[in-house]
Amino acid sequence: MKVCERLAHAFKEEGVTATFGIMGDGNIYWLAELHKLGVKVHEVRHEGAGLGMADGWARTTNMPGVATATSGPGVTQLATALVTASRGGSPLVVFCGESPTDDDEHNQRLDQGRFAAACEAGYVRLATAEGADEAVRRAFYLARTESRPILLSVPTDIQEQTHEYDEPYLSSSALLTTGMLQPDAQALERAADIIVASKKPVIIVGRGAKWSGAGVAVLQLGERIGALIATSLLAKTFLNDCAYHAGISGNYASRVAIGLFQESDCVIGVGASLNRYTTEHGYLYPNARYVQIDCRSHITMSGMKAAHCYVRADARAGVEALERVLACRKHRSTGYRTPEVKAQLVRHWEDRAEFPLDPGTVDPRQACLALDEILPEHIGLVSGTGMIANISNMLMHRQRPLALASHFFSCIGQMLPAAMGAIVATGSQPLVLLEGDASLMMHLAEFETAVRYRMPLLVVVMNNEALGPEYCKLGMKKMDAGIATISTPDLGAVAAVMGGRGKLARTIDQLRAAVLEWVADPGPMMIDLRVSRTVLPIPYRRIYYGKDE
Repeated sequence: MKVCERLAHAFKEEGVTATFGIMGDGNIYWLAELHKLGVKVHEVRHEGAGLGMADGWARTTNMPGVATATSGPGVTQLATALVTASRGGSPLVVFCGESPTDDDEHNQRLDQGRFAAACEAGYVRLATAEGADEAVRRAFYLARTESRPILLSVPTDIQEQTHEYDEPYLSSSALLTTGMLQPDAQALERAADIIVASKKPVIIVGRGAKWSGAGVAVLQLGERIGALIATSLLAKTFLNDCAYHAGISGNYASRVAIGLFQESDCVIGVGASLNRYTTEHGYLYPNARYVQIDCRSHITMSGMKAAHCYVRADARAGVEALERVLACRKHRSTGYRTPEVKAQLVRHWEDRAEFPLDPGTVDPRQACLALDEILPEHIGLVSGTGMIANISNMLMHRQRPLALASHFFSCIGQMLPAAMGAIVATGSQPLVLLEGDASLMMHLAEFETAVRYRMPLLVVVMNNEALGPEYCKLGMKKMDAGIATISTPDLGAVAAVMGGRGKLARTIDQLRAAVLEWVADPGPMMIDLRVSRTVLPIPYRRIYYGKDE
Protein backbone atom coordinates (compact mmCIF):
# COMPACT_ATOMS: atom_id res chain seq x y z
CA MET A 1 0.00 0.00 0.00
CA LYS A 2 1.04 3.60 -0.39
CA VAL A 3 2.29 5.58 2.61
CA CYS A 4 -0.76 7.87 2.55
CA GLU A 5 -2.98 4.79 2.87
CA ARG A 6 -0.91 3.40 5.75
CA LEU A 7 -1.06 6.77 7.49
CA ALA A 8 -4.84 6.81 7.18
CA HIS A 9 -5.08 3.32 8.67
CA ALA A 10 -2.85 4.42 11.57
CA PHE A 11 -5.12 7.39 12.34
CA LYS A 12 -8.14 5.09 12.22
CA GLU A 13 -6.46 2.73 14.69
CA GLU A 14 -5.80 5.67 17.00
CA GLY A 15 -9.56 5.97 17.35
CA VAL A 16 -10.04 8.96 15.05
CA THR A 17 -13.63 9.38 13.88
CA ALA A 18 -13.56 12.95 12.55
CA THR A 19 -11.16 15.43 10.98
CA PHE A 20 -11.43 19.16 10.28
CA GLY A 21 -9.61 21.18 7.64
CA ILE A 22 -9.22 22.11 3.98
CA MET A 23 -8.07 19.75 1.26
CA GLY A 24 -5.01 20.60 -0.81
CA ASP A 25 -2.11 18.97 -2.62
CA GLY A 26 -0.40 18.15 0.67
CA ASN A 27 -3.21 16.13 2.27
CA ILE A 28 -5.63 15.19 -0.52
CA TYR A 29 -4.76 11.50 -0.81
CA TRP A 30 -4.57 10.94 2.96
CA LEU A 31 -8.03 12.51 3.34
CA ALA A 32 -9.37 10.34 0.53
CA GLU A 33 -8.12 7.22 2.30
CA LEU A 34 -9.63 8.37 5.62
CA HIS A 35 -12.96 8.83 3.87
CA LYS A 36 -12.78 5.25 2.57
CA LEU A 37 -12.26 4.06 6.16
CA GLY A 38 -15.40 5.80 7.40
CA VAL A 39 -13.72 8.73 9.13
CA LYS A 40 -15.90 11.84 8.82
CA VAL A 41 -13.97 14.48 6.87
CA HIS A 42 -15.27 17.98 7.65
CA GLU A 43 -14.32 20.43 4.92
CA VAL A 44 -14.22 23.95 6.38
CA ARG A 45 -13.71 27.46 5.00
CA HIS A 46 -10.46 28.37 6.79
CA GLU A 47 -7.64 26.15 8.03
CA GLY A 48 -7.43 27.99 11.34
CA ALA A 49 -11.14 27.40 11.92
CA GLY A 50 -10.65 23.71 11.19
CA LEU A 51 -8.01 23.53 13.88
CA GLY A 52 -10.34 25.47 16.19
CA MET A 53 -12.99 22.81 15.62
CA ALA A 54 -10.51 20.08 16.52
CA ASP A 55 -9.68 22.14 19.61
CA GLY A 56 -13.38 22.20 20.57
CA TRP A 57 -13.49 18.43 20.07
CA ALA A 58 -10.47 17.97 22.37
CA ARG A 59 -11.81 20.29 25.07
CA THR A 60 -15.09 18.39 25.05
CA THR A 61 -13.70 14.86 25.13
CA ASN A 62 -10.20 15.31 26.63
CA MET A 63 -9.06 13.11 23.74
CA PRO A 64 -6.91 14.10 20.74
CA GLY A 65 -8.72 16.11 18.09
CA VAL A 66 -7.47 15.95 14.50
CA ALA A 67 -7.08 18.84 12.08
CA THR A 68 -5.39 19.03 8.72
CA ALA A 69 -3.91 21.54 6.29
CA THR A 70 -1.98 21.40 3.06
CA SER A 71 1.68 22.44 2.89
CA GLY A 72 3.06 25.96 3.27
CA PRO A 73 0.27 28.57 3.27
CA GLY A 74 -2.23 26.05 4.59
CA VAL A 75 0.03 25.55 7.59
CA THR A 76 0.66 29.25 8.24
CA GLN A 77 -3.11 29.83 8.45
CA LEU A 78 -3.06 27.74 11.64
CA ALA A 79 -0.98 30.15 13.75
CA THR A 80 -3.50 31.77 16.12
CA ALA A 81 -5.50 28.59 16.58
CA LEU A 82 -2.32 26.63 17.38
CA VAL A 83 -1.29 29.03 20.14
CA THR A 84 -4.84 29.11 21.50
CA ALA A 85 -5.00 25.32 21.66
CA SER A 86 -1.55 25.13 23.23
CA ARG A 87 -2.47 27.63 25.94
CA GLY A 88 -5.68 25.69 26.51
CA GLY A 89 -3.84 22.40 27.01
CA SER A 90 -5.72 20.75 24.14
CA PRO A 91 -4.33 17.46 22.79
CA LEU A 92 -4.36 17.75 19.00
CA VAL A 93 -2.69 16.03 16.07
CA VAL A 94 -2.45 18.23 12.99
CA PHE A 95 -1.71 16.37 9.75
CA CYS A 96 0.13 18.83 7.52
CA GLY A 97 1.39 18.21 4.03
CA GLU A 98 4.93 19.32 3.29
CA SER A 99 6.61 20.27 0.01
CA PRO A 100 8.53 17.45 -1.74
CA THR A 101 11.89 16.52 -0.24
CA ASP A 102 13.62 16.78 -3.63
CA ASP A 103 12.41 20.30 -4.50
CA ASP A 104 14.14 23.05 -2.50
CA GLU A 105 12.54 25.73 -4.68
CA HIS A 106 8.97 24.51 -4.30
CA ASN A 107 6.53 27.43 -4.20
CA GLN A 108 4.99 26.29 -0.90
CA ARG A 109 8.24 25.48 0.88
CA LEU A 110 8.25 26.33 4.59
CA ASP A 111 10.33 25.31 7.58
CA GLN A 112 7.32 23.81 9.33
CA GLY A 113 9.31 22.73 12.37
CA ARG A 114 10.31 26.31 13.16
CA PHE A 115 6.75 27.42 12.54
CA ALA A 116 5.39 24.83 14.97
CA ALA A 117 7.87 25.88 17.65
CA ALA A 118 6.93 29.54 17.22
CA CYS A 119 3.28 28.58 17.73
CA GLU A 120 4.08 26.60 20.92
CA ALA A 121 3.25 23.30 19.23
CA GLY A 122 5.17 20.05 19.11
CA TYR A 123 6.57 18.72 15.84
CA VAL A 124 6.99 15.29 14.28
CA ARG A 125 8.27 14.87 10.72
CA LEU A 126 7.95 11.78 8.58
CA ALA A 127 11.35 11.28 6.94
CA THR A 128 10.98 7.82 5.35
CA ALA A 129 8.20 5.58 4.12
CA GLU A 130 9.16 2.95 6.69
CA GLY A 131 8.66 5.41 9.53
CA ALA A 132 4.95 6.01 8.90
CA ASP A 133 3.64 4.03 11.88
CA GLU A 134 6.21 5.43 14.27
CA ALA A 135 5.51 9.02 13.20
CA VAL A 136 1.75 8.73 13.78
CA ARG A 137 2.21 6.87 17.06
CA ARG A 138 4.68 9.47 18.31
CA ALA A 139 2.42 12.37 17.35
CA PHE A 140 -0.56 10.93 19.22
CA TYR A 141 1.58 9.93 22.20
CA LEU A 142 2.99 13.44 22.53
CA ALA A 143 -0.44 15.01 22.11
CA ARG A 144 -1.82 12.84 24.90
CA THR A 145 1.09 13.20 27.31
CA GLU A 146 1.95 16.87 26.68
CA SER A 147 -1.66 18.07 26.22
CA ARG A 148 -0.87 20.36 23.31
CA PRO A 149 -1.04 20.39 19.50
CA ILE A 150 1.48 18.24 17.63
CA LEU A 151 2.14 19.13 13.99
CA LEU A 152 2.75 15.96 11.96
CA SER A 153 4.60 17.10 8.81
CA VAL A 154 4.46 14.66 5.88
CA PRO A 155 6.25 15.43 2.57
CA THR A 156 4.04 14.85 -0.46
CA ASP A 157 6.56 12.67 -2.28
CA ILE A 158 6.92 10.32 0.71
CA GLN A 159 3.12 9.98 0.87
CA GLU A 160 3.21 8.56 -2.68
CA GLN A 161 5.89 5.98 -1.88
CA THR A 162 5.16 2.32 -1.11
CA HIS A 163 4.89 1.12 2.47
CA GLU A 164 6.39 -2.38 2.55
CA TYR A 165 5.15 -3.60 5.93
CA ASP A 166 1.69 -4.87 6.85
CA GLU A 167 2.05 -5.67 10.55
CA PRO A 168 -0.86 -4.55 12.76
CA TYR A 169 -0.55 -0.97 13.90
CA LEU A 170 0.33 -0.47 17.59
CA SER A 171 -1.71 2.43 18.97
CA SER A 172 -0.17 5.12 21.18
CA SER A 173 -2.69 4.22 23.89
CA ALA A 174 -0.81 0.93 24.39
CA LEU A 175 2.18 2.96 25.58
CA LEU A 176 0.25 4.87 28.23
CA THR A 177 -0.10 3.94 31.88
CA THR A 178 -3.62 2.73 32.63
CA GLY A 179 -5.60 3.33 35.81
CA MET A 180 -5.87 6.38 38.04
CA LEU A 181 -2.68 7.89 39.43
CA GLN A 182 -2.76 7.25 43.18
CA PRO A 183 -1.42 9.78 45.73
CA ASP A 184 1.64 9.39 47.92
CA ALA A 185 0.71 8.55 51.53
CA GLN A 186 3.13 11.05 53.07
CA ALA A 187 1.85 13.86 50.84
CA LEU A 188 -1.69 13.04 51.95
CA GLU A 189 -0.71 13.28 55.60
CA ARG A 190 0.88 16.70 55.03
CA ALA A 191 -2.24 17.87 53.22
CA ALA A 192 -4.42 16.59 56.05
CA ASP A 193 -2.26 18.48 58.59
CA ILE A 194 -2.91 21.75 56.75
CA ILE A 195 -6.64 21.11 56.46
CA VAL A 196 -7.09 20.05 60.09
CA ALA A 197 -5.36 23.25 61.20
CA SER A 198 -7.65 25.42 59.08
CA LYS A 199 -10.94 27.04 60.04
CA LYS A 200 -12.19 28.32 56.68
CA PRO A 201 -11.16 26.14 53.71
CA VAL A 202 -12.08 26.73 50.07
CA ILE A 203 -12.04 23.94 47.48
CA ILE A 204 -11.39 25.16 43.92
CA VAL A 205 -12.28 22.62 41.25
CA GLY A 206 -11.06 22.81 37.66
CA ARG A 207 -11.37 20.84 34.42
CA GLY A 208 -9.26 18.04 35.85
CA ALA A 209 -11.84 17.46 38.56
CA LYS A 210 -14.64 17.29 36.00
CA TRP A 211 -12.76 14.99 33.64
CA SER A 212 -11.84 12.57 36.42
CA GLY A 213 -15.37 12.39 37.80
CA ALA A 214 -14.36 13.85 41.17
CA GLY A 215 -17.65 15.66 41.81
CA VAL A 216 -19.13 13.35 44.46
CA ALA A 217 -15.81 13.07 46.29
CA VAL A 218 -15.39 16.87 46.32
CA LEU A 219 -18.85 17.35 47.78
CA GLN A 220 -18.15 14.78 50.49
CA LEU A 221 -14.84 16.41 51.38
CA GLY A 222 -16.46 19.85 51.38
CA GLU A 223 -19.15 18.65 53.78
CA ARG A 224 -16.58 17.14 56.13
CA ILE A 225 -14.33 20.18 56.36
CA GLY A 226 -16.97 22.92 55.99
CA ALA A 227 -15.53 24.25 52.73
CA LEU A 228 -16.83 26.70 50.22
CA ILE A 229 -16.84 25.26 46.70
CA ALA A 230 -15.51 27.43 43.89
CA THR A 231 -14.43 26.74 40.32
CA SER A 232 -11.91 27.89 37.78
CA LEU A 233 -13.40 29.61 34.75
CA LEU A 234 -12.97 26.41 32.72
CA ALA A 235 -15.14 24.44 35.17
CA LYS A 236 -17.80 27.14 35.41
CA THR A 237 -21.07 25.98 37.09
CA PHE A 238 -19.58 22.58 38.04
CA LEU A 239 -21.18 21.40 41.33
CA ASN A 240 -23.14 24.62 41.72
CA ASP A 241 -26.18 22.80 43.05
CA CYS A 242 -24.30 22.85 46.37
CA ALA A 243 -25.72 25.54 48.68
CA TYR A 244 -22.17 26.62 49.57
CA HIS A 245 -21.00 27.08 46.01
CA ALA A 246 -19.44 30.54 45.61
CA GLY A 247 -19.05 30.58 41.81
CA ILE A 248 -15.90 31.30 39.82
CA SER A 249 -12.73 32.08 41.74
CA GLY A 250 -11.09 35.12 40.13
CA ASN A 251 -12.17 38.47 38.76
CA TYR A 252 -15.50 36.91 37.77
CA ALA A 253 -16.32 36.35 41.45
CA SER A 254 -19.10 38.34 43.06
CA ARG A 255 -18.35 40.90 45.73
CA VAL A 256 -19.87 38.54 48.34
CA ALA A 257 -17.67 35.67 47.18
CA ILE A 258 -14.54 37.82 47.20
CA GLY A 259 -15.23 38.83 50.79
CA LEU A 260 -15.62 35.19 51.82
CA PHE A 261 -12.53 34.07 49.88
CA GLN A 262 -10.38 36.66 51.64
CA GLU A 263 -11.26 35.09 55.00
CA SER A 264 -9.93 31.71 53.88
CA ASP A 265 -6.93 30.15 55.60
CA CYS A 266 -6.73 27.08 53.33
CA VAL A 267 -7.23 26.61 49.58
CA ILE A 268 -7.47 23.11 48.12
CA GLY A 269 -7.03 23.09 44.35
CA VAL A 270 -8.44 19.98 42.65
CA GLY A 271 -7.52 19.62 38.98
CA ALA A 272 -7.18 23.41 38.76
CA SER A 273 -4.00 25.31 37.95
CA LEU A 274 -4.43 28.04 40.61
CA ASN A 275 -2.93 30.53 38.17
CA ARG A 276 -2.92 34.32 38.36
CA TYR A 277 -6.50 34.55 37.12
CA THR A 278 -7.95 31.99 39.51
CA THR A 279 -6.29 33.52 42.58
CA GLU A 280 -6.13 37.11 41.28
CA HIS A 281 -2.36 37.16 41.92
CA GLY A 282 -3.02 35.92 45.47
CA TYR A 283 -5.27 38.88 46.27
CA LEU A 284 -8.30 36.64 46.85
CA TYR A 285 -6.57 34.45 49.43
CA PRO A 286 -4.03 36.64 51.26
CA ASN A 287 -3.73 34.43 54.35
CA ALA A 288 -4.30 30.96 52.93
CA ARG A 289 -2.09 27.93 52.79
CA TYR A 290 -2.41 25.90 49.60
CA VAL A 291 -2.95 22.21 48.97
CA GLN A 292 -2.88 21.25 45.29
CA ILE A 293 -4.04 17.94 43.82
CA ASP A 294 -3.08 17.44 40.18
CA CYS A 295 -1.97 14.57 37.96
CA ARG A 296 0.99 16.47 36.49
CA SER A 297 4.43 15.92 37.98
CA HIS A 298 4.40 19.44 39.43
CA ILE A 299 3.00 22.81 38.50
CA THR A 300 3.50 26.21 40.04
CA MET A 301 0.82 28.67 41.01
CA SER A 302 0.60 32.39 40.32
CA GLY A 303 3.96 34.14 40.45
CA MET A 304 5.85 30.82 40.17
CA LYS A 305 4.99 30.00 43.77
CA ALA A 306 4.63 26.41 44.88
CA ALA A 307 1.73 25.07 46.91
CA HIS A 308 2.50 24.39 50.57
CA CYS A 309 1.60 20.76 49.83
CA TYR A 310 1.49 19.24 46.36
CA VAL A 311 -0.28 15.91 45.96
CA ARG A 312 0.37 14.32 42.60
CA ALA A 313 -2.68 12.21 41.81
CA ASP A 314 -5.72 11.84 39.64
CA ALA A 315 -8.21 14.38 40.98
CA ARG A 316 -10.83 11.85 42.02
CA ALA A 317 -8.32 9.41 43.52
CA GLY A 318 -6.60 12.21 45.41
CA VAL A 319 -9.77 13.64 46.93
CA GLU A 320 -11.13 10.21 47.86
CA ALA A 321 -7.85 9.29 49.56
CA LEU A 322 -7.74 12.63 51.41
CA GLU A 323 -11.30 12.07 52.62
CA ARG A 324 -10.28 8.67 54.00
CA VAL A 325 -7.30 10.12 55.86
CA LEU A 326 -9.46 12.83 57.44
CA ALA A 327 -12.12 10.25 58.35
CA CYS A 328 -9.50 8.14 60.10
CA ARG A 329 -8.49 11.22 62.07
CA LYS A 330 -12.19 11.79 62.88
CA HIS A 331 -11.83 15.36 61.66
CA ARG A 332 -14.98 17.36 61.00
CA SER A 333 -15.39 21.13 60.91
CA THR A 334 -18.19 23.64 60.39
CA GLY A 335 -15.98 26.10 58.52
CA TYR A 336 -18.03 28.28 56.19
CA ARG A 337 -21.11 26.11 56.48
CA THR A 338 -23.30 28.34 58.59
CA PRO A 339 -26.80 29.75 58.00
CA GLU A 340 -25.29 33.24 57.67
CA VAL A 341 -22.94 32.25 54.84
CA LYS A 342 -25.68 30.26 53.13
CA ALA A 343 -27.93 33.32 53.18
CA GLN A 344 -25.18 35.52 51.73
CA LEU A 345 -24.79 33.18 48.76
CA VAL A 346 -28.42 33.37 47.64
CA ARG A 347 -28.27 35.05 44.20
CA HIS A 348 -25.04 36.72 45.30
CA TRP A 349 -24.03 37.18 41.66
CA GLU A 350 -26.77 39.62 40.68
CA ASP A 351 -25.72 42.96 39.19
CA ARG A 352 -28.10 45.76 40.19
CA ALA A 353 -26.23 48.74 38.76
CA GLU A 354 -28.29 50.92 36.41
CA PHE A 355 -27.20 52.23 33.02
CA PRO A 356 -29.03 54.26 30.37
CA LEU A 357 -29.54 52.09 27.28
CA ASP A 358 -28.84 52.97 23.65
CA PRO A 359 -32.10 53.30 21.65
CA GLY A 360 -33.31 50.07 20.07
CA THR A 361 -31.13 47.83 22.23
CA VAL A 362 -31.45 45.63 25.29
CA ASP A 363 -29.40 45.36 28.47
CA PRO A 364 -26.96 42.48 27.84
CA ARG A 365 -27.28 41.44 31.48
CA GLN A 366 -31.01 40.95 31.10
CA ALA A 367 -30.38 39.03 27.89
CA CYS A 368 -28.00 36.64 29.65
CA LEU A 369 -30.47 36.06 32.49
CA ALA A 370 -33.26 35.42 30.00
CA LEU A 371 -31.16 32.96 28.01
CA ASP A 372 -30.19 31.08 31.15
CA GLU A 373 -33.85 30.76 32.04
CA ILE A 374 -35.16 29.84 28.56
CA LEU A 375 -32.55 27.28 27.53
CA PRO A 376 -33.23 23.80 28.95
CA GLU A 377 -30.52 22.40 31.22
CA HIS A 378 -29.63 19.59 28.79
CA ILE A 379 -28.37 22.13 26.23
CA GLY A 380 -24.69 23.06 26.47
CA LEU A 381 -23.36 26.62 26.39
CA VAL A 382 -20.19 28.02 24.83
CA SER A 383 -19.17 31.60 25.56
CA GLY A 384 -16.72 33.76 23.66
CA THR A 385 -14.34 36.41 24.92
CA GLY A 386 -14.47 40.18 25.30
CA MET A 387 -17.12 42.37 26.95
CA ILE A 388 -19.99 39.90 26.59
CA ALA A 389 -18.05 37.09 28.27
CA ASN A 390 -17.46 39.35 31.27
CA ILE A 391 -21.23 39.51 31.68
CA SER A 392 -22.28 35.98 30.77
CA ASN A 393 -19.59 34.30 32.88
CA MET A 394 -20.87 36.08 35.98
CA LEU A 395 -24.61 35.89 35.40
CA MET A 396 -25.34 32.55 33.71
CA HIS A 397 -25.47 29.93 36.44
CA ARG A 398 -27.50 26.94 35.27
CA GLN A 399 -25.45 23.76 35.34
CA ARG A 400 -25.14 22.25 31.87
CA PRO A 401 -23.62 19.08 30.41
CA LEU A 402 -21.10 21.17 28.49
CA ALA A 403 -19.82 24.65 29.32
CA LEU A 404 -16.84 25.94 27.35
CA ALA A 405 -15.21 29.32 27.92
CA SER A 406 -12.58 31.20 25.96
CA HIS A 407 -9.66 33.36 27.22
CA PHE A 408 -6.77 30.95 26.54
CA PHE A 409 -4.93 33.43 24.31
CA SER A 410 -7.23 36.42 24.91
CA CYS A 411 -8.02 36.48 21.21
CA ILE A 412 -11.37 36.84 19.54
CA GLY A 413 -12.81 34.66 16.79
CA GLN A 414 -12.03 31.22 18.23
CA MET A 415 -15.28 30.08 19.80
CA LEU A 416 -17.53 29.55 16.76
CA PRO A 417 -15.14 26.85 15.49
CA ALA A 418 -14.78 25.41 19.00
CA ALA A 419 -18.55 25.16 19.37
CA MET A 420 -18.83 23.34 16.05
CA GLY A 421 -16.12 20.86 17.06
CA ALA A 422 -17.91 20.27 20.35
CA ILE A 423 -21.13 19.45 18.51
CA VAL A 424 -19.34 16.81 16.42
CA ALA A 425 -17.68 15.40 19.56
CA THR A 426 -21.03 14.98 21.33
CA GLY A 427 -22.73 13.24 18.43
CA SER A 428 -24.64 16.37 17.32
CA GLN A 429 -26.13 17.35 20.66
CA PRO A 430 -27.74 20.85 20.53
CA LEU A 431 -25.43 23.65 21.62
CA VAL A 432 -25.65 27.42 22.07
CA LEU A 433 -22.80 29.84 21.37
CA LEU A 434 -22.96 33.26 23.01
CA GLU A 435 -20.58 35.52 21.10
CA GLY A 436 -19.78 39.15 20.38
CA ASP A 437 -20.23 40.69 16.94
CA ALA A 438 -16.56 41.43 16.19
CA SER A 439 -15.54 37.92 17.23
CA LEU A 440 -18.30 36.24 15.25
CA MET A 441 -17.44 38.19 12.08
CA MET A 442 -13.89 36.79 12.02
CA HIS A 443 -15.14 33.31 11.11
CA LEU A 444 -18.61 34.12 9.82
CA ALA A 445 -18.01 31.91 6.78
CA GLU A 446 -17.96 28.86 9.06
CA PHE A 447 -21.67 29.31 9.76
CA GLU A 448 -22.13 27.98 6.24
CA THR A 449 -20.09 24.95 7.33
CA ALA A 450 -22.53 24.45 10.21
CA VAL A 451 -25.39 24.65 7.73
CA ARG A 452 -23.74 22.19 5.35
CA TYR A 453 -23.31 19.62 8.12
CA ARG A 454 -26.72 20.41 9.64
CA MET A 455 -25.33 21.17 13.07
CA PRO A 456 -27.87 21.89 15.85
CA LEU A 457 -26.12 25.17 16.70
CA LEU A 458 -27.70 28.38 17.92
CA VAL A 459 -25.43 31.43 17.70
CA VAL A 460 -26.62 34.35 19.80
CA VAL A 461 -24.63 37.39 18.70
CA MET A 462 -24.55 39.95 21.51
CA ASN A 463 -24.15 42.74 19.00
CA ASN A 464 -23.15 46.16 20.31
CA GLU A 465 -21.59 47.10 16.96
CA ALA A 466 -18.29 47.81 18.65
CA LEU A 467 -15.02 46.36 19.83
CA GLY A 468 -16.36 46.20 23.38
CA PRO A 469 -13.21 46.18 25.54
CA GLU A 470 -11.57 48.86 23.41
CA TYR A 471 -14.73 50.99 23.55
CA CYS A 472 -14.62 50.80 27.34
CA LYS A 473 -10.91 51.55 27.58
CA LEU A 474 -11.15 54.59 25.32
CA GLY A 475 -14.08 55.89 27.36
CA MET A 476 -12.15 55.38 30.58
CA LYS A 477 -9.29 57.46 29.14
CA LYS A 478 -11.84 60.09 28.02
CA MET A 479 -10.80 59.53 24.41
CA ASP A 480 -13.05 59.20 21.38
CA ALA A 481 -14.69 55.81 21.89
CA GLY A 482 -16.43 56.15 18.55
CA ILE A 483 -13.35 54.90 16.74
CA ALA A 484 -14.01 51.48 18.32
CA THR A 485 -17.50 51.22 16.79
CA ILE A 486 -18.09 49.08 13.70
CA SER A 487 -21.47 48.75 12.03
CA THR A 488 -22.70 45.29 11.09
CA PRO A 489 -25.38 44.07 8.71
CA ASP A 490 -28.43 42.16 9.89
CA LEU A 491 -26.65 38.94 10.83
CA GLY A 492 -29.92 37.07 11.05
CA ALA A 493 -30.53 37.85 7.38
CA VAL A 494 -26.95 36.81 6.56
CA ALA A 495 -27.54 33.46 8.30
CA ALA A 496 -30.68 32.93 6.24
CA VAL A 497 -28.82 33.67 3.00
CA MET A 498 -26.27 31.01 4.02
CA GLY A 499 -29.07 28.45 4.25
CA GLY A 500 -29.75 28.55 7.99
CA ARG A 501 -32.34 30.40 10.01
CA GLY A 502 -31.86 33.90 11.38
CA LYS A 503 -33.57 36.58 13.43
CA LEU A 504 -32.86 40.19 14.35
CA ALA A 505 -33.91 40.95 17.94
CA ARG A 506 -34.09 44.32 19.65
CA THR A 507 -36.19 43.33 22.69
CA ILE A 508 -36.09 40.54 25.28
CA ASP A 509 -39.46 39.32 24.01
CA GLN A 510 -38.09 38.99 20.48
CA LEU A 511 -35.06 37.13 21.85
CA ARG A 512 -37.29 34.81 23.84
CA ALA A 513 -39.48 33.99 20.82
CA ALA A 514 -36.47 33.27 18.61
CA VAL A 515 -34.78 31.02 21.19
CA LEU A 516 -37.98 29.05 21.80
CA GLU A 517 -38.30 28.52 18.04
CA TRP A 518 -34.80 27.03 17.98
CA VAL A 519 -35.36 24.89 21.09
CA ALA A 520 -38.42 23.37 19.41
CA ASP A 521 -36.40 22.56 16.28
CA PRO A 522 -32.59 22.77 16.79
CA GLY A 523 -30.61 23.48 13.65
CA PRO A 524 -28.17 26.08 12.32
CA MET A 525 -29.61 29.42 13.47
CA MET A 526 -28.27 32.87 14.31
CA ILE A 527 -29.91 35.55 16.43
CA ASP A 528 -28.54 39.05 15.96
CA LEU A 529 -29.38 40.57 19.34
CA ARG A 530 -28.67 44.28 19.52
CA VAL A 531 -27.33 45.13 22.99
CA SER A 532 -26.40 48.46 24.53
CA ARG A 533 -22.72 49.31 24.67
CA THR A 534 -23.37 51.58 27.67
CA VAL A 535 -23.53 48.65 30.11
CA LEU A 536 -20.13 48.21 31.76
CA PRO A 537 -19.39 44.69 33.07
CA ILE A 538 -18.39 44.32 36.72
CA PRO A 539 -14.82 43.13 35.92
CA TYR A 540 -14.27 46.27 33.83
CA ARG A 541 -15.68 48.47 36.58
CA ARG A 542 -13.19 46.92 38.97
CA ILE A 543 -10.18 47.17 36.68
CA TYR A 544 -10.78 50.60 35.12
CA TYR A 545 -12.77 52.50 37.73
CA GLY A 546 -12.10 50.76 41.06
CA LYS A 547 -15.84 50.15 41.53
CA ASP A 548 -17.63 46.97 42.50
CA GLU A 549 -21.27 47.90 42.04
